[in-house]
Amino acid sequence: MSQSQSITLNDRADPARAEALLVTLGKSASVEVGAVLPPFAHLVYFWDPAPANGLGTDGHPSAGSAAPMSDLPLRMWTGGRVQWHAPFRAGIAARKVSRPVGVTRKSGRSGKLDFVTIRHEVFQRGALVLTEDQDLVYREAGSDAAEGPVETGEADERRALKLDAATLFRFSALTFNAHRIHYDVEYAREAGYGGIVVHAPLLATVLAGFAAEHLGALSAFTFRATAPLILGDVAWLCRAGDRYWVEGSRRRVSMTAEAR
Repeated sequence: MSQSQSITLNDRADPARAEALLVTLGKSASVEVGAVLPPFAHLVYFWDPAPANGLGTDGHPSAGSAAPMSDLPLRMWTGGRVQWHAPFRAGIAARKVSRPVGVTRKSGRSGKLDFVTIRHEVFQRGALVLTEDQDLVYREAGSDAAEGPVETGEADERRALKLDAATLFRFSALTFNAHRIHYDVEYAREAGYGGIVVHAPLLATVLAGFAAEHLGALSAFTFRATAPLILGDVAWLCRAGDRYWVEGSRRRVSMTAEAR
């Protein structure tokens, strides 16, 4: 995908897939046609499956919308911004238009880095439902993952975040994500991680749901992944005013967010 190209995908927004996502998140599974879907439910729709011979060594597609404008082998989703213009509803035909809106190459202690932003726009019944700017980083093989900051502020609320291998497996299946860092422990360690990595989109999904419990329907959610959360680490969902974050072992922050 070049910077001038866009990709359009269509989906029926099957309520059954939303039910599977809710079960994966430990919530009620009843979804009717027309029901308002929870924040980030769009991630389980609009599959663009690549054949096995089109996957890179990390399990991600080696070309196309999932690997735009970078020849570096290791991919990370580092954050993004979502704005909801109208409710995203189950069982209503939807269309997603994706295009790259920026790419920057930098060099640091860990080698070359490509920073790529992809804009996704989702439509239902001809109206724009949501806009997502997805920030990706591609890095060289053998480079180290970020350590992330240590949270020093106090939270107004802390809730244990309990994740297991089955949750990660189901989320990978629902998002058609074959990235090996989420299931292949040896590969994850060779890629510079301490073990199986929890999906950044999964953390964003649960953190946005946590925010929605306090604010009701969200109009915007901005988040940044600051350090990998490793499966088996003790983790917490935290809130202080309008700030939200995921806290891992030794109070290491894995994701920060603001919601409204």
